[in-house]
Amino acid sequence: MPGALQRPAVVARVSDLIGRTPLLELAVTETGSRLLLKLEMYNPTGTAKIRMARAMIDAAETAGELRSGGRIIESTSGNTGLGLAVVAAERGYHFTAVVDNHACAEKLRGMKALGTELVRVGDDGTEALATAAREELAEQMARGQDNTVFTEQHNNPANGAGYFPVAHELVEALDGKLDVLIAAVGTGGALFGTARELRTLISGFTVVGVEPKGSIAFGGPAHDYYQSGTGTPEGAELGALVDFGLLDEGVKVGDIEAFATCRAVARTGLLIGGSAGGVVHAALTRLSALPPGSTMVALVNDGGEKYLDTVFNDDWMRERDLLSPDAEHEIDELLTKLRGNR
Repeated sequence: MPGALQRPAVVARVSDLIGRTPLLELAVTETGSRLLLKLEMYNPTGTAKIRMARAMIDAAETAGELRSGGRIIESTSGNTGLGLAVVAAERGYHFTAVVDNHACAEKLRGMKALGTELVRVGDDGTEALATAAREELAEQMARGQDNTVFTEQHNNPANGAGYFPVAHELVEALDGKLDVLIAAVGTGGALFGTARELRTLISGFTVVGVEPKGSIAFGGPAHDYYQSGTGTPEGAELGALVDFGLLDEGVKVGDIEAFATCRAVARTGLLIGGSAGGVVHAALTRLSALPPGSTMVALVNDGGEKYLDTVFNDDWMRERDLLSPDAEHEIDELLTKLRGNR
């Protein structure tokens, strides 16, 4: 790995550790095509979203919307909130996260530990996403308040810009050799921010977006899903950062397949989050069809440590009819075959 991708030995703030995340070769085909995972869980808070959290706060400061002692409000399913909580704590801002019961409890506890005020919607005890209700309340709380900003991650251009460094890291690490970029589509910031900047650096690569079955970005039918921090549920507006002009293929992966992939990948020594499982499933099942010698990079935007009580908990999985030994075995066999070519 080039020296430029190494983090400094000593830093002054936690946010100085953002970026320069490693690439892991997960699988290789007989024809030399390889799947590399961009391990964004090695950012502070264990997620890529701290990249855009910092960028949104930087933009609000530059615009004069946020000053010393100000307040940040965001609607979040967890990972964006964790990033905003870190940067707010470093800079002395108050942070309010509007959340629902779909968020993993570990993420909520993490935000609270970092000093975040949690405001809940959907207190009916269900685990359904309440994205539209969260957005409406967050906007209402910020409206007309001095030195208060609703960062509005789904429509904030700074979200996408926060991922521009990912493109530069990939080009430097791979000497410009990248054929397929695949990632989850939630707000659209990670995939399309990275892809947009990549277009200014290299050409000839394909962009593949992945969303859960039940999400509506790539069409219906709509229904509930358990992959958190990704997709566009029914009733929510598609974020302004989702750029179909940059997208070559949109893929849907069900919860069973996504979580089976998480659990199979864990048996290689790596814990990845639920939405990352969907991305890796789509990547693994497409890898062998690529031209010989291709390089596919999957953005793994979340680690699996936050999902030990859910995705990696047999009882939780079984209660929701998500546990599938057959699906796990299928991915186990595929991984064994592909990893044998390394």
